[in-house]
Amino acid sequence: MKTLFVASEAYPLVKTGGLGDVVYSLPHALAARGADIRLLLPGYRSLLRQLDQVRILGWLDVRGAEGIVSARILETRHPDFTFPLWIVDCPPLFDRSGNPYVNASGQDWPDNAERFAVFARVAAQLAQDALDLDWQPHVVHAHDWQTGLVAAFLADVPTRPKTVFTIHNLAYGGYFAHGDFVRLHLPSHWWSPEGLEFHGGFSMLKAGIVYADAVTTVSPTYAQEICTPEFGYGLDGLLLSRQYKLHGILNGIDTSIWNPSTDAYLPAHYSMSRINPGKRRNKQALLGRFLETVDDEVLQAPLIGLVGRLVEQKGIDWVLAALPVLLAKTDARFVLLGSGQAVYEQKLSRLARQNPDRVFVEIGYDEPLAHAIEAGSDLFLMPSRFEPCGLNQMYSLRYGTPPVVFRTGGLADTVVDTNTATLADATANGFVFETPAVEAFLDTVHRALETYRQPAVWRRIQQAGMGRSFDWHDSAGHYLSLYSM
Repeated sequence: MKTLFVASEAYPLVKTGGLGDVVYSLPHALAARGADIRLLLPGYRSLLRQLDQVRILGWLDVRGAEGIVSARILETRHPDFTFPLWIVDCPPLFDRSGNPYVNASGQDWPDNAERFAVFARVAAQLAQDALDLDWQPHVVHAHDWQTGLVAAFLADVPTRPKTVFTIHNLAYGGYFAHGDFVRLHLPSHWWSPEGLEFHGGFSMLKAGIVYADAVTTVSPTYAQEICTPEFGYGLDGLLLSRQYKLHGILNGIDTSIWNPSTDAYLPAHYSMSRINPGKRRNKQALLGRFLETVDDEVLQAPLIGLVGRLVEQKGIDWVLAALPVLLAKTDARFVLLGSGQAVYEQKLSRLARQNPDRVFVEIGYDEPLAHAIEAGSDLFLMPSRFEPCGLNQMYSLRYGTPPVVFRTGGLADTVVDTNTATLADATANGFVFETPAVEAFLDTVHRALETYRQPAVWRRIQQAGMGRSFDWHDSAGHYLSLYSM
């Protein structure tokens, strides 16, 4: 099964969120099951600097906003990938410093419409073997709004591969103005409510939904949620009409990277059958990063972790509202890693300055610290208002760090609330609240901390999480079946 993956990021070359992790892990899981994979990525400056040897496959000329744009297609082998990478090297569009999507001030690059329209046009050409490489995919699997036009460009090609489009987060729709549509010389018949048009502009994500042969999203519950006005961002009617081709397939995690018994970032390893002393040693090392002295009293107090984007979607406002109460009424300490809206970064940093022995905040992203927080924390906060799938709750479960989550999306599909019934049947692996409000979140954290004081019960909850399989095996099988339909 020859499969061309098309995406705007892939760990470890370029990553802004869970999309990058999935675009690394899923094709590897498919390759392990015999799929013949190529992964196509934009030639960002930071990505090109990480490549050693490249081979020029050829050049493709496609239409841009101001005329024809030339892209050089590179092939490279990278030690972290078991399959070839194809890179669209187009310096005017991708050779710039910083984030793939936004500039240093956090604003979208003004030419994003052209950047990803050109990328999609090149992908569609490669899917038709335009360079005579004697490799034409059976399936093109495109990811998120940045690649939504790929299926549209291929839709009317007589002998084309099957197209699959995955929605990783419907909140980011790739919305652009009608003027961009005109400047990009997109086909005029696309401009209709049945095509790309969306409230006077157009949506690249909508293009993927309309024109792909199959649409997937990253958890079964999220597939249901996005067909409702509450979660559909104006596309719920379209998605309802396309339910016949909409599939919710739960993301997996790379269990070779996220494995507490082998994790190279950890000072001590541990497993489900022997959680301590390894986990306790990781807690000690994590606290030692922020405190001069880590004695038994400090170690016994609960340590609560958070890794994620500091935005309202992730419930950071609930966390900020709850922290002063928890600092006043419990002995818990908090370690938080992330970046996002400036107001949240500033408020968390201020809390850390006011409580230097209780609240530890790192703004930005640090992969080793993310692993250390998952392993060293006792409890993990992930109170997202909506969460298409979520990966951090799976990392937390695997690392014996029960998560506190709101029942939504992939969180509902992976975290089982602790109560009398779920403790009895040994499925309890975390703490879930049902009402999207800070009071419900705070009550659930208190409930989790009370349970933490019961070591035997806590160990059962940890083991239930650590014993659940979150690897890609089953999900990869679902994708292969979908490719073959």
